[in-house]
Amino acid sequence: MLETLDLKKTLSKAAYAKRMPELQEKLRGLQYAVHEAEVPVVICLEGWDTAGKGRLIKKLMEKLDPRLFRVYPGRPPSPLEQRYHFLWRYQMKLPNDGEITVFDHSWYGRVLVERCDKLVPKKVWREAYEHINEFERWMTDDGQVVIKLWMHISKKEQKQRFKDTLKDPLLRWKITKEYRRHHKQYNKWLDAVEEMLAKTDSPHAPWTVVESNDLRWARVRIFETIVKRIEDVVERRKAVPAAVSRTAAAAAATKSARAERSARDKERAREEEKKTMAGEVPAAP
Repeated sequence: MLETLDLKKTLSKAAYAKRMPELQEKLRGLQYAVHEAEVPVVICLEGWDTAGKGRLIKKLMEKLDPRLFRVYPGRPPSPLEQRYHFLWRYQMKLPNDGEITVFDHSWYGRVLVERCDKLVPKKVWREAYEHINEFERWMTDDGQVVIKLWMHISKKEQKQRFKDTLKDPLLRWKITKEYRRHHKQYNKWLDAVEEMLAKTDSPHAPWTVVESNDLRWARVRIFETIVKRIEDVVERRKAVPAAVSRTAAAAAATKSARAERSARDKERAREEEKKTMAGEVPAAP
């Protein structure tokens, strides 16, 4: 699948300069629409080392309200987190209703870095596919929106970005021994990524694979994807306000129905009481 992508896709500076501010402003407005509609949005940002995830997040944060937006960088689990199921630490960081959370590397580390670096046994990472699918199914059933993005670059492009980064004294620290090892094992990682995409792509939590050899193209494509997914879910929430029972919209939409049920229950109780008083129904001992 990944080998068939057209990584030669590019976007000119002029087109990027025109389109990106429009998308940033659109997303800024949607952030408040998400808050009003009480929709929790989860963005899983995955991709190769030096694919551009950090710079993309910086672009996302430029116009968004930080009170309604959180970013969690990938890191090894703490001793406490290791005591629990591997998904627990991510579940604890899921957004509140009406907020957006970005995971810069997410629970997919179990079937990527932990698999390729042999940090867990084969049996463990194989079982993780089912756990991940169940977790995402639960999230979407709960009313959360899960946007999964894979930023794909070629091995040649990654090597060039390593060289460019090493030339910058302020950024060279980012090219670690781990990055170099992963680059040498590119084909091994490619197999793991292909399997991950195949086994965890679903109608409720689909993957969007983004051609990222050209950073301008990648950023615009990702912004467009996020905007479209959020627009769709906000429209659905407005069309069916009672879909998520815990929301204020659901409470307002079902207020009359709940009042009618309450009135019927009270009337039924009065009728039963009258029958009891009249001797038609024996009183409870």
